[in-house]
Amino acid sequence: MPTNDAARRRQFRRVASSSFIGSAIEYYDFLLYGAAASLVFNELFFTGLDPVTGTIASFATLAVGYVARPLGGIVFGHFGDKVGRKSMLVLTMTLMGLSSFVIGLLPTYDTIGVWAPVLLVAARLVQGVAVGGEWGGAALMALEHAPANRRGLAASFANMGGPAGAVLATAVLGLFSALPEEQFLSWGWRVPFLLSILLLAFGMFIRLKVTESPVFAEAQAHDRRTGAKRKAPLFTALRRYPKNIALAAFGGVGALVLQSLLATFVLSHALDLGYQRSTVLTAQTVSSALHIFTIPAFALLSDRIGRKPVMITGALASAAAAFPLLALVNSGSTGLLFLAFVIGNPLLQASMYGPMAAFISEMFGTRARYTGASLGYQLASTLGAGVAPLLATTLLASAGGGTHTATVSLFLLVVCLISAGAIALTKEGKDTDLDAESAPPTTQETPHSVRANTV
Repeated sequence: MPTNDAARRRQFRRVASSSFIGSAIEYYDFLLYGAAASLVFNELFFTGLDPVTGTIASFATLAVGYVARPLGGIVFGHFGDKVGRKSMLVLTMTLMGLSSFVIGLLPTYDTIGVWAPVLLVAARLVQGVAVGGEWGGAALMALEHAPANRRGLAASFANMGGPAGAVLATAVLGLFSALPEEQFLSWGWRVPFLLSILLLAFGMFIRLKVTESPVFAEAQAHDRRTGAKRKAPLFTALRRYPKNIALAAFGGVGALVLQSLLATFVLSHALDLGYQRSTVLTAQTVSSALHIFTIPAFALLSDRIGRKPVMITGALASAAAAFPLLALVNSGSTGLLFLAFVIGNPLLQASMYGPMAAFISEMFGTRARYTGASLGYQLASTLGAGVAPLLATTLLASAGGGTHTATVSLFLLVVCLISAGAIALTKEGKDTDLDAESAPPTTQETPHSVRANTV
């Protein structure tokens, strides 16, 4: 039926673009906080602390958002597996946009004292819960609409939203950081957060136009026909897929540590070394722009040769580059700083991150996929991205600061090796039948059949 096939292709394109645009808007809000935590929050919300302690405190509030992400994955995953993917994506976007807008209105420490960081942490918690529910829904909507031989590429549209949001966040923040220092610290930093309300309106317009996931709709229709009663998705995920959740978390942690170090720790570290704020933000923006294109490239490669070969190669390459990357930053050369960002994000991190959405999602059956995939990914995010900047800053301070980054590089190396090992223990999932209620967890279990799914 050519007409039906054409309609399905149009809907798939609409869903993929919705996943990308929606995730970009959500991550604009979430990552804008990370850049602001590196550049201004230590001065505005932690007044009176020495620079190092202020930076550590600022990164601690950053970590709060990551700690809240698994909670968001559980809550929105539950309702996403029970009610539907689309409605949860609308709700997560609303929460994220409003919490970011509120951050732009917050009074600073000089105005209300200790309540300033308290309110900042509260807003960050809401951000964490919202983005914790966003990723799973965006990835699954694209994955479950996609042809079987393009699932990696389709799911990567949700991950492309990360660097797209980072480009937007760093570009907007960089624009206002060009203001005189007093004006930037007084009101300039607020404008990027206040713009979130406009992005929210645009994102809602896009997201409300997509249809529900056909895989989820089929599962719901089957349950209605048979009268089947399903247990809570969290219970199903923890009972049937505990090993998968652990492997997803440890398999994804390397990519998220590398991403977080480059997006936050390296920004702050480069400023301490004497780089100009505009230079560092430009390097971050350029690397993130390239990242948008390399993520789907590695995802498409995983559709051809498998998720595991691509991700393991990326993890091992990242481990090998752990010391050279920070040496480039420590050099004091603007050109080498740019090179570090370009190697770190568009090449090394993308090789692990591009296939990751499909890699994790294919581990779970339909009725617990939103919950299981969200929990695995958000645990990886909390263990990796949430802790990494705080730990790296502490390690650097313990080593004496400056260019003494050996312990930070060692930390990155070890985490990437852990990821490579966890990925090696999983079963290749690119040929998984998404309609099946089992999944390919570990090497001891057998994979299931391949679904003939064409669009």
